[in-house]
Amino acid sequence: MTPSDRDATGLLTRPDHFVQLVSPTGERRADPEYDPWVADIDADALARLYRDMAIVRRLDAEATALQRQGELGLWPPLAGQEAAQIGSARALRDDDFVFSSYREHAVAWCRGVGPAELLTVWRGSAASGWNPFEHAVAVPQIIIGAQALHATGYAMGLTWDGSDAASIAYFGDGATSEGDVNEAFVFASSFDAPVVFFCQNNQWAISEPVGLQSKQHLARRADGFGMPGIRVDGNDVLAVLAATRIALDRARRGKGPTLIEAVTYRMGPHTTADDPKRYRTDDELADWRTRDPLARVLALLAATGTDTDALEHEVAEEAARAAAELRTAVTTIPDPEPMSVFDHVYAEPNTHLARQRDRYARYLAMYDETDAAASGAGGGAR
Repeated sequence: MTPSDRDATGLLTRPDHFVQLVSPTGERRADPEYDPWVADIDADALARLYRDMAIVRRLDAEATALQRQGELGLWPPLAGQEAAQIGSARALRDDDFVFSSYREHAVAWCRGVGPAELLTVWRGSAASGWNPFEHAVAVPQIIIGAQALHATGYAMGLTWDGSDAASIAYFGDGATSEGDVNEAFVFASSFDAPVVFFCQNNQWAISEPVGLQSKQHLARRADGFGMPGIRVDGNDVLAVLAATRIALDRARRGKGPTLIEAVTYRMGPHTTADDPKRYRTDDELADWRTRDPLARVLALLAATGTDTDALEHEVAEEAARAAAELRTAVTTIPDPEPMSVFDHVYAEPNTHLARQRDRYARYLAMYDETDAAASGAGGGAR
């Protein structure tokens, strides 16, 4: 890379490059623009980042197994995207607010969301999993890209309140083709909203490759909206951390939004209802396995003299305990009362909702009468 590869703010702009501070083989690569933003990350801090990634990978595997065993209705795996999520989430302050899609389980975990809260929605036991204001993270957004508008509106409110906090919106490569995301770009840029748009380019929008979404790298979408775009190796936790810190710093200083394209890969299916073998090859998957985000951190730690065998053993035990807690949490989530579906729909009662509630109550009562009749008929026969 040369100075000409960067714009006046120092952000990488050439589309054929991305920011990388740790190579796939664990080699630390110097970058005078980005290194200062991770100067505080020593071996201990790097080990903590590894711990985060290893634990959420284990939790993700456990949740996938739970879905296969019938304990969850659906699960969208995050395997392969651990560095993108952990690196960005650990850059946030407690008063920053997260607006995520349905795959950011690692981000939610970093924000203190517990196992039961994480899985309630996917078990079908509630309409949402946690109180957003307790964790400063909104519940997962299923509508593709809608959270970008939510994050922008929240960020504009932060500015009007005189806060130096920021918001961050997570979405995938496919969402960049959605109107909501592009509308959010317009509003955020026009009003200099303190928001970070974090695109996890995992190469596949379900079964459609990113090459069909855009003729240029996604970070270049920022050009047309008058905001910086950073293209970063999404499997490099240090590079992601640095890029997100830069974007958040710009937001806090009133410089407006930034688009980050984290180039990563979805190792598993889009959801557990998907079969990725129908649209991608084993060779492609094998190639991306060589860029594993956890393996490169271990290699870098080993080069610094860290006892990585001991670290792996310690973290594996902690991850196993977390997975056991997750399994216990799922199997003990209580089934909701049928009438609770009407709770929290509106802030205030209204006649429209009352009519629906009454009809549903009468509908349920029909089954009570039928069960009672069947029980009585059976008793007479005996």
